[in-house]
Amino acid sequence: MLYDIRLHLRYDYDAAAGGGRHQVRVLPPTIPGVQRVVAASLSFVPAPSERFDFSDFFGNSVTSIAFRDAHDALDIRMSARVSVSRPEPGLDVSPDIRRLREELGAVHSLAPASPHHFLAASDHAGIDPAITAYAKDSAGSSTVGTAMALCNRIHRDFTYDGEATTVQTRASDAFGLKRGVCQDFSHIMIAGLRGLGIPAGYVSGFLRTIPPRGKPRLEGADAMHAWVKVWCGRDAGWQEFDPTNGMRASNDHITVGYGRDYSDVAPIVGVLKTTGGQVGEQAVDVIPVVLEKA
Repeated sequence: MLYDIRLHLRYDYDAAAGGGRHQVRVLPPTIPGVQRVVAASLSFVPAPSERFDFSDFFGNSVTSIAFRDAHDALDIRMSARVSVSRPEPGLDVSPDIRRLREELGAVHSLAPASPHHFLAASDHAGIDPAITAYAKDSAGSSTVGTAMALCNRIHRDFTYDGEATTVQTRASDAFGLKRGVCQDFSHIMIAGLRGLGIPAGYVSGFLRTIPPRGKPRLEGADAMHAWVKVWCGRDAGWQEFDPTNGMRASNDHITVGYGRDYSDVAPIVGVLKTTGGQVGEQAVDVIPVVLEKA
């Protein structure tokens, strides 16, 4: 699938900011065998005094910006054309949890994709006894089967509610509420799998949404999405699951970044020199591109 993606982030400040420094992670990367970035751009209004582009430890694209002059708003726009072609899930060759631990012990690498980085508790996805017990009821004869069962169970048992949580909400709090958004459901799944000894990480990205039959597509109505990557052993490798929708990641999922939880891949983090609050808005368009045959 080929997509044109547009992201608009805007922040309005109650009092003019005298300066600021931020890191922005919104540019999708090229991932061999999964997606290819045809073109991408990222712009800021006002123009930053400094701008530096780099890749972080996990290979995510980061743009560091700094402002010295006073400004009462920040406008961020990203546009990209991305081709997504995920391989179809094959035969489940993943081990059970006991054998997975044995295979994990044979991994000596600490490279960014090493499963060891995604096994311990993290800021938003701490290992919680209640979540571990919940995940244990989904444990099956294979790691892929366990992950898929937990993914489907979260989709079934939790209610999507955009007002129930914030970006600071931890997995344990969302689990108690049994409500939240994609970020919360992903953190709960990550925490549950880690509690079972299965390495799991957070995926930030975009999801193509399809309007109801007969209804027009609303521009800017979408938002950034989140799902989960799971290390399923030596042969199966990393697999991706979307607990918000109870499904495997598909060609409708466009990846922006990987991390241990949301804090590693937040769209924007930073500091401001100001005396007031701020209001933020986010709008996303994911538009399939149909190329006409000559």
